Amino acid sequence: MSGETTTEGNTFEEEVVVRRSEAGWQVAGEETADLTSAMVLADLLAVDMGAPPQPPKQVSEEDEAARLAVTVAQLEHALTARVRVEQAIGVLAERQAFDLLRKVARSAGRRVVEVSETVVDSASNPLLPLPEELARQAAPPRKRGRSPRHARPA
Repeated sequence: MSGETTTEGNTFEEEVVVRRSEAGWQVAGEETADLTSAMVLADLLAVDMGAPPQPPKQVSEEDEAARLAVTVAQLEHALTARVRVEQAIGVLAERQAFDLLRKVARSAGRRVVEVSETVVDSASNPLLPLPEELARQAAPPRKRGRSPRHARPA
């Protein structure tokens, strides 16, 4: 949240600060679970508050290099974390896929490899259908817009 602080006749505009906390991230006193949510919240707060114009700052090359080094380190960390999340999704999807193949094979009295071959063949030849237990209807399209977690209060 933004507010004005007066010190010896000078008025300063307080900035929205994003900080790491034990529970996740804190934006202007509000806790959020992840950095993306914190950054979205900070952006929304800045828009609501009408960010004050910032005078151009004179930055030395060393300061700019240090700032860019920190940014690179943060982006590398975010990328590493994202890769780990994608790997976990792959592992979980693989386990669920195998469990589903095994279930279909058992219910049809077939071997898992036979059901697997049918699935692969149906992917390369649209005339070959998937086994009925594996064929799913398309999910309804998702509604676009803000998630309830990021929606502004009415």
